[in-house]
Amino acid sequence: MSAETMQAWRLQGFGVDQLKVDRVPLPEPGPTEILVEVSAVALNYRDLLVMDGAFLPDLERPFVPCSDAVGRVVAVGEEVERFTIGERVLSHYWVDWIEGAPPVPDLSRARSLGGPLQGVLAEYVVLDQAHAVRAPHSLSDAEAATLPIAGLTAFAALLEGHPVDSTSSVLVQGTGGVACFAIQFAASVGAHVIALSSSDRKLDVAQLLGASHTVNYHANPDWDRLVLELTGGHGVDRIIELVGGNNLERSLRALTFNGEIAQIGFLASPEARFPLPTLMLHQARIRGVAVGHRAAFERMVAWIDEHGLAPQIDAQFPFAAAPDAFRKLHAGPLGKVVLVR
Repeated sequence: MSAETMQAWRLQGFGVDQLKVDRVPLPEPGPTEILVEVSAVALNYRDLLVMDGAFLPDLERPFVPCSDAVGRVVAVGEEVERFTIGERVLSHYWVDWIEGAPPVPDLSRARSLGGPLQGVLAEYVVLDQAHAVRAPHSLSDAEAATLPIAGLTAFAALLEGHPVDSTSSVLVQGTGGVACFAIQFAASVGAHVIALSSSDRKLDVAQLLGASHTVNYHANPDWDRLVLELTGGHGVDRIIELVGGNNLERSLRALTFNGEIAQIGFLASPEARFPLPTLMLHQARIRGVAVGHRAAFERMVAWIDEHGLAPQIDAQFPFAAAPDAFRKLHAGPLGKVVLVR
């Protein structure tokens, strides 16, 4: 790389075949900004939706995708106070959501990295100092890169607000990035964790991550009944719901009285379909979780350093193989897919 340019992956159109590496000008930090040399970038399901045009179809291109990066600060603006050169930092997804309530009542109108804001799949990226947090000392670059969306989403769903504890039971659906973090976070506080997947191989890994019981929903299509059996007929206190659609009905039936569904994903459908009496008679809560704010991010980083959690990474790819990494993500990884430089 010359002193004036860098490489960046940019979408020229929609689809993984439209992801091309370009040489672009090296950005310069403004007064409150930091220049970060990117070490690793983690991929999320959201990045696939952006790439395929299913999310933000009016996105202006060429466009740098992805939101989750870790790297070292190599230059700072004259007004920067949060960071110094040499520190290792992580990008923060909802850039303006610092703590408490978000700046807008509907996060679809909020600014986020990787769409609508330019993303981080480049050798260098400029971030406002408010849009970054220090990386955990205990994690490698590849591990740390997995935290901004998947890690924080699971942390917010389980350990922020009304946190689960050793008296709680938690059902986690799937074995993707958010699900693996959820199993680890819940197990680390002593919760009874039930993992749900269609793959026995993936369920074996879920047990290694801390799941007390596993359920293969292909072998047990009425999995909600089995969850009730595993909880002595009481149901679980919290469900990490990643499927959507008709799955919500089974989730409600597997829930205890006054339990909570943390609605995070919609792999089957973005529409929720369930009988309202089931919701009412369980006196259940369905809480939407869309990542979290910077203060929670910083609490999670401290929590990880204290408890020694190691993120589950399925595959690592070199920076030059970004399209292959996205194809791996599309195939359904067991944990996270990460690009490293």
